Amino acid sequence: MRIGVLTHNYPRFAGDFSGVFIEALCTELVRQGDAVTVWAPDDPAYTRPDAAPVTLHRYRYAWPRRLQQLGYMRSMQSDMTLRLRNYALSPMLFAAAIRRVYLDARRTRPHILHAHWLLPNGFVAAVVGRALQIPVVISVPGSDAQVAAANPLFRAMARFALRQASLLTANSAELRDAVIPLGADTARFALILYGTDPNALRPNTAHTADLRRLWLEAIHWQGETDPLIVLCVGRMVHKKGFDVLLRALATPALAARPVVAVMVGNGDEKAAWQEMARGLGVSPRVHWAGTVPLDEIGIWYNAADLLAMPSISKPADGLNVCVLDAMACGKPVVASTVAGNSLAVVQGETGFLVAEQDAAALAEAIAVLAENPQLRAAFGAAGRLRLENELGWPPLARRYRAHFARLADGRDED
Repeated sequence: MRIGVLTHNYPRFAGDFSGVFIEALCTELVRQGDAVTVWAPDDPAYTRPDAAPVTLHRYRYAWPRRLQQLGYMRSMQSDMTLRLRNYALSPMLFAAAIRRVYLDARRTRPHILHAHWLLPNGFVAAVVGRALQIPVVISVPGSDAQVAAANPLFRAMARFALRQASLLTANSAELRDAVIPLGADTARFALILYGTDPNALRPNTAHTADLRRLWLEAIHWQGETDPLIVLCVGRMVHKKGFDVLLRALATPALAARPVVAVMVGNGDEKAAWQEMARGLGVSPRVHWAGTVPLDEIGIWYNAADLLAMPSISKPADGLNVCVLDAMACGKPVVASTVAGNSLAVVQGETGFLVAEQDAAALAEAIAVLAENPQLRAAFGAAGRLRLENELGWPPLARRYRAHFARLADGRDED
């Protein structure tokens, strides 16, 4: 099949986290025999060559180039509202995207248009798909409902896109439910995760001891024993719930235990959470690492003892890929029951699931694993097996391809 993919996040340089899951899915689709073309907005940070198994088309929408600031994990303020400057840029992006995708698709005739995010890409795909009679698939990975509900114009654009879509996918029930008020048909939904590559990330102890030592040196660790290290990976925004972990560190279950949190990522809430950690008295047990290059993140997962993903449900979010990355590295996961976590984490088998925003429950689950390294190892091994068999890119891409083939049935094939 010829698959056209629309996104506003795609890796721009070596080590860039932006849209890595989109690139990984596209690469796997190519490996399984499809021809994939990606359309993404241009960005000043692009330094990567466009030559790859996936054909990448970047479109300009503002001049000079430095004004192109939409997408690439910068569009939203704390993933709650669109940044004000981006309201001025949005019409230019929509116009440029529709023109470029239409002209290319009219020439190459893809069998499917797969748009990631309802806006802007779902709307662009819907306009082009309707004009050229190409089936449209829209995946809802994160802040879509927040953007779509921001104003009457965006709501109307979202409703149009949802009506044109032959298939809708989401990586959590919360995201599915969040777009239903905008006109999404539940009968067209499939819950399909964004996965990870089981070959790219795997259990590996190389260099992990050195990294743990650096973490502890950074916080001037004074404990007599090697602590349990809890890793958090993601943007520092409200829906990730990393503040719940900070509160958990201050509970009786963890306050007296040698437990250290390593926080990977940056974002709008980082400064406030750092201040919260100081107020709770847990700063000496928290290392704020900032951004870690993509080609190094595997060592970080392997150096930690477990991953915490205490997501919250408002705003709605999908399963964070870090959960699967940690499972790929054989690490147990302690997560909340929302944001798609229960689609990956099996309670009492690959980790623990706790109620959202329940710091005490999160602390108790971490404490159980802190006291039982054998349980951590068992959970980690089970998670790795689940990742290989069900949640890695090969089986997930096969699910997407089965839907695409069904929608493209009856169209001319080369």
